[in-house]
Amino acid sequence: MMAAARFADRTEAGQKLAEALRPLAPEHPVILALPRGGVPVGFEVARELRAPLDILMVRKIGAPGHEEYGIGALVDGAAAQIVIDRQAATATGASQAYIDRTVARELAEIERRRATYRTGPPVTVTGRTVILVDDGIATGGTVRAALKGLAQARPARIVLAVPVAPREALTELGALCDQVVCLASPEPFFAVGPHYRNFSQVEDAEVIRLLGAARQLADSGADDTQP
Repeated sequence: MMAAARFADRTEAGQKLAEALRPLAPEHPVILALPRGGVPVGFEVARELRAPLDILMVRKIGAPGHEEYGIGALVDGAAAQIVIDRQAATATGASQAYIDRTVARELAEIERRRATYRTGPPVTVTGRTVILVDDGIATGGTVRAALKGLAQARPARIVLAVPVAPREALTELGALCDQVVCLASPEPFFAVGPHYRNFSQVEDAEVIRLLGAARQLADSGADDTQP
């Protein structure tokens, strides 16, 4: 039988995660949230730490003729990073020309989504402490690509912060970052959703609203703005 949900919703999860991350405030970190579910969590962390909030979009690069099979990923940022599994690319016949075309298409999609979310240009993470936030981890595929891409941007430190994740995934992902902060790692682990009483889909409008509230908070330097 599944244990009772640990978090009322993403806002409460973000508030609890922010408490655990409070010691990092003196490092003046940048908070990067994976949309869309990571944004409400990341907002609470950014508010508590008085840190800038941005989104980090990861787009899969699929194999030729089998786009659901990922051979790599494009990771958003001030300088977008490309993560390619060369062995998988070779095995599926993905030429460099194919990869270049796919990357160009996915870059355009990232720009379209940034325009939708009205985020402006990505924040620069080089030399900064970066806290990557999501609402939870199941298999870890997207987070794995995000961490690899972030590393190529040369931040000072990368901290992965999530409310809930399976232990196996955390062990693997911990090798790709400097620190992992996770509030709960229950076993057995089946999915993220059951650990929330309310795990409804986060709409684009909510992402836009929270990113706007985070910008206002950063501009004013206040810490009591309600989302």
